[in-house]
Amino acid sequence: MQFGLCASYKAFESLKEAGLDFIEEHLQNFLMPLKSEEEFGIKAKEAKALHAPVKALNCFLPGDMKCVGERVDIEAILSYSDTAFRRAQEIGIEIVVFGSGGSRKIPDGFGPSAAQAQFVNLLRQLGPLAEKRGVTITVEPLNKAECNFITSLGEGATIVEQCDHPNVALLADIYHMTQNGQGPEDIIQFGKHLRHVHIAEKEKRTAPGTMGDDFRPFFKALKHVGYDARISIEGRWDNLANQAAGSIGVLRQQWTRS
Repeated sequence: MQFGLCASYKAFESLKEAGLDFIEEHLQNFLMPLKSEEEFGIKAKEAKALHAPVKALNCFLPGDMKCVGERVDIEAILSYSDTAFRRAQEIGIEIVVFGSGGSRKIPDGFGPSAAQAQFVNLLRQLGPLAEKRGVTITVEPLNKAECNFITSLGEGATIVEQCDHPNVALLADIYHMTQNGQGPEDIIQFGKHLRHVHIAEKEKRTAPGTMGDDFRPFFKALKHVGYDARISIEGRWDNLANQAAGSIGVLRQQWTRS
């Protein structure tokens, strides 16, 4: 199992001793799909010089780039995504997380079934673009306080199954799951679709080891379904450089003991 965290590639210099296996960057800030090749090239060169192991990206679509509802510009999304996936390939990125709660929030008065059909149609077009660049898109169920669409692993699994493309998979975010009252049994039921995992403590989304949350039941479920890819800490830190090693150490220990 590989353990990493969501952070800027620029933080890697101070995190080298933390024992992390990878960094999960912010796609819009790092790849800048709406910016020029020259601007992206500067960041790409810096990241490569630091040997920053950026392997995953979150924050896929901007909030104002709607992917469901009446104001969807599918061609703009596909163009943006094609640029993003191409730049991701250049860096060696393998996972693009499709959370993007602002983008995929269903507008008032718009039917959930219509939104789901739109979303599946989009993923069916994004899948081949991602495959061409060696990228896997992971659909992230969010908690109900943050989004009104795809808020459980079951809903995410249905979307993935309907899309039916090898480069479109599912993400389990243990923080969002606990906020929604969902337990490890959901991982056992839908785990065959998992390609990425996020984690943070339940109460204040703090980094593992802060409040002492026990993630072993979720880890047992992940082991049960044969998941052995990446787990990324997406939580709040008081001091990232000082806490990272301890947090990753806690996860490794709990994984071993689960």
